[in-house]
Amino acid sequence: MTVLQALAGCYDRLAAAGDAPPFGFSRENVSYAIVLSPGGEPVDTMQLLDMSGKKPRPSARPAPQAVKRTSGVAANFLWDKTAYALGAKRNPDTKRQAPAEREHAAFRALHEELLAGSDDAGLRALRTFLNEWRPEEYSGLRHAEDMLDTNVVFRLDGDTGFLHDRAAAKEIWSAHLDRRSAGAERGFCLVSGRRAPVARLHPALKGVFGAQSSGASIVSFNLDAFESFGKKRGANAPVSERAASAYTTALNALLARGSKRRIQIGDTTTVFWAEASGEGEAAAAEEFLSLTIAPPTDVQESTKVRDTLDAIAVGRPLAEAAPGVREDTRFYVLGLAPNAARLSVRFWHEDTIGELAQRIGEHWKDLSLSPAPWRTPPSARRLLYETAVLRKAENIPPNLGGALMRAILTGARYPRTLFSAVIARMRADKEIAGLRAAICKACLARDYRLGFEKEDVPVSLDRNEKDLAYRLGRLFAVYEGVQRAALGSTNVTIKDGYYGAASATPASVFPLLERRSVHHLSRMRKDKGGLAVKYEREVDAILGGVDTALPRSLRLEDQGRFALGYHHQRESFYSARDRGDAPDAGADEGTDP
Repeated sequence: MTVLQALAGCYDRLAAAGDAPPFGFSRENVSYAIVLSPGGEPVDTMQLLDMSGKKPRPSARPAPQAVKRTSGVAANFLWDKTAYALGAKRNPDTKRQAPAEREHAAFRALHEELLAGSDDAGLRALRTFLNEWRPEEYSGLRHAEDMLDTNVVFRLDGDTGFLHDRAAAKEIWSAHLDRRSAGAERGFCLVSGRRAPVARLHPALKGVFGAQSSGASIVSFNLDAFESFGKKRGANAPVSERAASAYTTALNALLARGSKRRIQIGDTTTVFWAEASGEGEAAAAEEFLSLTIAPPTDVQESTKVRDTLDAIAVGRPLAEAAPGVREDTRFYVLGLAPNAARLSVRFWHEDTIGELAQRIGEHWKDLSLSPAPWRTPPSARRLLYETAVLRKAENIPPNLGGALMRAILTGARYPRTLFSAVIARMRADKEIAGLRAAICKACLARDYRLGFEKEDVPVSLDRNEKDLAYRLGRLFAVYEGVQRAALGSTNVTIKDGYYGAASATPASVFPLLERRSVHHLSRMRKDKGGLAVKYEREVDAILGGVDTALPRSLRLEDQGRFALGYHHQRESFYSARDRGDAPDAGADEGTDP
């Protein structure tokens, strides 16, 4: 099934549940309502702002579907920005009110045409208002300054609804859409397969992170180079007006602020939805995927998610791990990223929720370490932060979010850019936090399972592991512990000065580290003889499994094993210190929050 077909099917479900407006309508961000008297006089201005957040913001309300504006002037029916509805806009240079004659003239012309002959009281009041209104009067309205350049609707004084909600207004708008369709080019719709009027321009999609605030498109043709066989605009990829309205309405609902079917992963905005015979089945499947892909930060709630992930990872049936979720429920996941005025599809995946659960279980198993270096299960978004400079979202490598999600959902190899970016950050930051070690372990474990690596990697410290890079990582952690035990707290440790070189070119660094370790151990024997012996035994045990010369360089995968060995050895020091029966290596970094 194609993306547009699946979204059109999603619209049918949302519309049946009352979560999506009917054909010809869309949810628009509205800030104010102009209250008109029966005689067409503006008697008040009402705020319609959503006050639930930290800052007031427009509220999403069903309204006649917005026109697609490019560079021209086109008005909306019964609502619009103040430039169109009231003839006033903000001058970008002076930041003060300025006239908008062309926009307001277009708004008046549209409503003179569509409202002519209507005997509805509310629509008559609007028609009178537009005939008598002068934009110079705008500054006399209540909230005039704050209302400038926002979307406004109209309400008849004494009514609870808006003019566009009145039955007469809906009939007029429906008849207008029918007339427009009658004059449209007809063709076979790629979504429905039926012959119908083809949409010349598709409604705008809003809510994709980084895209234009006015909206963007998945399907659009704005240059001759994109057109073929003399066809113009939407005729190059014929989608009927109803199908275009359906898929865009559904996607806008999934992308809406506060939607539980949307998550942000790097630069990729991801939406997902289920297809089931009952609303309860679909909702249960969507809630399950939302919790497992983006686990909650609340510790109590995350414990439930962790138990579910653990159960899936060991192969328990989905019905036992997540009661109420049917394994055969069809599921869709779509990743979108901005590309100028268009949207790029970063990934598109459809499968049953049972198969997706298995893939997520594999991801969790690949990522797992013991002890777990996190209090709450790490989301895909959280993994990406470990690849970014200063752990800032804007520094996450481009396209990595989509590539990571594709690997999680399909069970394919993790992207090489994820592995290399984490290695680069550890070398640059000299910070080998638990989550970064887990990413290295996940990449190596999956490569082994898929046949790209000859050896598996341990979940926790394995003193019998013969891999040289792993042992060198352990040895580096011991040398660091020796230095800290001998000198106490220091401004610069060997990790700060030598980790990057040691993990990439060990032959050039470890001889120096060994000489420094001998000096530190000699110093420790004066007042910490027992501790010095324990460290010497640890070094001997590690080097006892090394029967080759130190390599001049380590490939990327071996640098990952080096980091994992370092992390495991450090974690063993933590545990041993808590028990009081082994060297206290000290620490300058804790587990991930």
